[in-house]
Amino acid sequence: MNLLSIHQLSKAYGPKVLFKKISFGLNYGDKVALVAKNGSGKSTLFKILKGKEIADEGEVVFRKDITVAFLDQDINFDESQTIDYLLQNADNKYVRCIRAYDAAISASELAHNSETAKAMDLALLQMNDLNAWEYENEVKEILSRLEINNTQQILNTLSGGQKKRVALALVLINKPDLVIMDEPTNHLDVEMIEWLEHYLQSAALSLLLVTHDRYFLDEVSNSIIELDNGELVEYKGNFEYYLTKKAEREQIKNAEIDKARNLYRRELEWVRKMPKARGTKAKSRVDAFYDVEEKAKQKRSDKKIELNVKMDRLGSKIVELHKITKAFGDKTILNPFTYTFIHGEKIGIVGKNGVGKSTLLNIILGLQQVDTGKVQTGDTVSFGYYSQGGIKLDEDKRLIEVVKDIAEFIPLANGSSISASQLLTRFNFTPDVQYSFVSKLSGGEKRRLYLLTVLVKNPNFLILDEPTNDLDIVTLQTLEEFLDEFKGCVLIVSHDRYFMDRLVDHIFAFEGNGEIKDFPGHYTDYREWKQIQKNIPEEVKPILKIEPEIQTKEEVKLPTPTGKKLSYKLQRELEDLEMTIPKLELEKTNVALQLSNGESDYAKIQTLTAQLEQLSETLDEKSMRWLEIQEMMA
Repeated sequence: MNLLSIHQLSKAYGPKVLFKKISFGLNYGDKVALVAKNGSGKSTLFKILKGKEIADEGEVVFRKDITVAFLDQDINFDESQTIDYLLQNADNKYVRCIRAYDAAISASELAHNSETAKAMDLALLQMNDLNAWEYENEVKEILSRLEINNTQQILNTLSGGQKKRVALALVLINKPDLVIMDEPTNHLDVEMIEWLEHYLQSAALSLLLVTHDRYFLDEVSNSIIELDNGELVEYKGNFEYYLTKKAEREQIKNAEIDKARNLYRRELEWVRKMPKARGTKAKSRVDAFYDVEEKAKQKRSDKKIELNVKMDRLGSKIVELHKITKAFGDKTILNPFTYTFIHGEKIGIVGKNGVGKSTLLNIILGLQQVDTGKVQTGDTVSFGYYSQGGIKLDEDKRLIEVVKDIAEFIPLANGSSISASQLLTRFNFTPDVQYSFVSKLSGGEKRRLYLLTVLVKNPNFLILDEPTNDLDIVTLQTLEEFLDEFKGCVLIVSHDRYFMDRLVDHIFAFEGNGEIKDFPGHYTDYREWKQIQKNIPEEVKPILKIEPEIQTKEEVKLPTPTGKKLSYKLQRELEDLEMTIPKLELEKTNVALQLSNGESDYAKIQTLTAQLEQLSETLDEKSMRWLEIQEMMA
C-alpha cells in the first residue's frame, strides 16, 4: 500500500539547485533513512512535504486515508500553554474515540432510550476496535521514557532539549500511519535513544527520517536514500551496505567523468576547427559534444573535508583534578573526584541529562568553580571547546569574515600555512559560498563552521559537547579520522554510540548522586557490563565484588619499569587483554549463576554448559597470553 509518492520534484534557489526531478515512494511498513551532506536540501525537502515550501516542479501525494506526523528540528509551540494542555488537546483517533465514548455515557445517563443505547454500542465497538482502553497507559509510558514527569510545566520554562522531547512525545502518542522525523535523537540521552529504537522497530508505522546517528539508522531503517548533487539514489540495506555501494558508485562515476573529460578535450579541438557549413553528421557530432561537455564538467565525488590544522605541543602537566566536589542546593553533581589527564587519551562522558556532564566540562575549562578541591591546569594547555550551544556569531557576518577575525593565515600540521579562504574551501565551503552571510547557512553548515573556528585556534586539549548534533555523516567520518590521529587530549560528551565506540579509550559514566565511574573500554563495552550486572542477583554482588575498583592515577603506584619496552602492537594487545579478561570473568560468573539457580530445561542446561566451557577456554587462552606479554617485560 503506497503512503507517499514524490514524482519529478525539483527545487532551486537562484543558481543553487538543491534537487532536480527526484522521485521516490514509501509503502506501508517502509522505514527509510534520508542521508545527505549539510546544505544539500534535506530540510527544504521536508518543508515541501509539510506544505511550508513550494517545489519548482513535480508533485507530492499522500494517501488520503492516512495520518501523517512531522517531527521538525525547530519546535514551535504556544509558549504560554502547559504540557498537559497539549496532551489534552491532541487531535488523534484515540482521543476522538474516548471523547465519543464519554459523551455516549453522559447521554445514556441523562436519557436511556434506544437512540442513546445505539450510540453507546457504537462507541463501545470503536473503543474495542482501536483498543483505546490502553491509550492512557501508553501515553504515561511514553512520557516516563522521555522523562516528562511534570506535565503542569509551562512551555516557555523548558529548555530546547525538553521541548524537543515534548514534541517527540506528541508525535508518538498520536500513533500516526506515517512519521517524518528530522534528527529525532538530538537532545535524547542514550537510554532514551535505545528505547526509541525499540519503539520504532515494533510500532506499526512507516517512517522517513533524517539522522546522523549510525547505530540508530541501522536499528530502525530498512533502506537508505541519499540526496547527492541534486540526485536521489536508493540503497536497500544497512549503513555498511550503503558505504560499500556508495564507494562503488562513486568509483564508477569518477571513471566515467575522467573518460568524458578525455573525450571532451578531443571533441573541443574538433569543434574549434570545424568549418562553418554544417552537414547532418557534423550537427549530430556537435549535439553529442554538448552532452559530453555537461558530463565532463561534473564535479568528482571524492572530495573530502581536510582537518589537518596544527596542534600546539602539550607539556608534562595537563589537567589535574584533586578531590573536587560540586552541588547545586540539595543536588550533588560531583562527589570527591580525582583524576589526572595524560597525553593522547580520549575519554567519553555518558549519563542521563541533568546529572552534571556539562558542569564537569565547565569546571575543567575554568568557567565554573568547584565547592571544594582543586583544579590545576598546565601552562601549555590550549583548550578547544565545542559546546552544545553552537556558534555564537553575528548572523550578518560573512563566512570569510568569521575566519579572518581569528587569523588571516592558518598554520597546518605539516609546517605550511594557508589563507582563510583556502581553509574554508578545505571545509567544503566553496569560494562562491564564502562571501555569503552566516544567516544563510543551514543548521548543519553552521555547526561545521563552528567546528572550523574551534580547530583553527590550534588547541591541544579538545572538549566536545555533543559534537555530532546536526553534522552530516561525511563530516562526522572526517572528524572521526582527525580525532583518531589527534595527539592531544580529547574529552567527548555524546549520545552518538557509533562515534564513542570509534574513538574513546575509556568512559566517565555519570551514575547519579555525584558518582562517576571510570570504565576501561568503549561505550558498548560499558553497556554490556551494565547488562551483565543487572542479571546478577543483588545478594551475590558483594561476594563477587562485581563493582570495579576504580583507582585514580594519583592512587595507583606504578612499578618502575626495569625490563624492555613493548612494541606499539604488543602494548595495544596488552591493553585489550586487560579490558577483555575482566568482562569474560563477569560473563562466566553470570552463566555459572544461571546454572546454579536450579534450571530444569535440559536444552537450556546444555547451552549454558557449552557456553561456560567456551568461556573458560577463552579465559585460559587470554590469561596465558597476558602472562606471556608480562614475561616479555620482565
